[in-house]
Amino acid sequence: MGTEATNLYETGPSGSTPLYLASVRGDAQSVRALLGAGADPDQESGADDEGLPLCAAASWGHTETVEALLSAGADPDLREDAGRSAMAALHWAASGVHPGVVTALLTRGADPDVADGRGRTALSHAAERGTAEIVRLLLTHGADPHRTDDAGRAPIDLARTLAGRDLAADLRHDAEAAAPAGSSITVRHEPNVITVETRAPDGSLRSERFLHTAHAAIVRLLEQSPS
Repeated sequence: MGTEATNLYETGPSGSTPLYLASVRGDAQSVRALLGAGADPDQESGADDEGLPLCAAASWGHTETVEALLSAGADPDLREDAGRSAMAALHWAASGVHPGVVTALLTRGADPDVADGRGRTALSHAAERGTAEIVRLLLTHGADPHRTDDAGRAPIDLARTLAGRDLAADLRHDAEAAAPAGSSITVRHEPNVITVETRAPDGSLRSERFLHTAHAAIVRLLEQSPS
């Protein structure tokens, strides 16, 4: 990457900003150079399926990049302009199971109770994903365990829905319903996590979805939270 300021923060033909592309890769060195040259850490990238640099880095677990963006003044609570599903960086980090990023955001002032476009907080995302470690982190930083989303569901309701279910069968069913003809679906069981991959006939990865399996433990944690 060059160092000329005129090339560092101009959008490309697709609308993508260099800062977003560096953030999604976790290229912290380039991110710092771009920010030093004047790139706006809160500017959304304009190509399809892109958004805020901080959200991109958070969703992929790039802690060093997240810290660089926050140090440059990125708003940790800014939501992406994505309608009802609009999410802030903390939602992405909790959904993507990145405790290091969650910690970085919370210690830099992120509001644990900021809601996404559906009224869900990071605690709701972590409870549904089944990640007890992130639930504990959020509770330690003052997240409200009783806050409900737009559908009236508290985090404990989301965890209870999945506790005791056959998550592998659920994930396979969803993958089969969405997969194009000729796709192959594989279920992987690892400690505390179930992953379902959908691959094209040529073997290339079409999609991957996973759930952690600590929903019952999360229910117990949230039951013990103060009323």
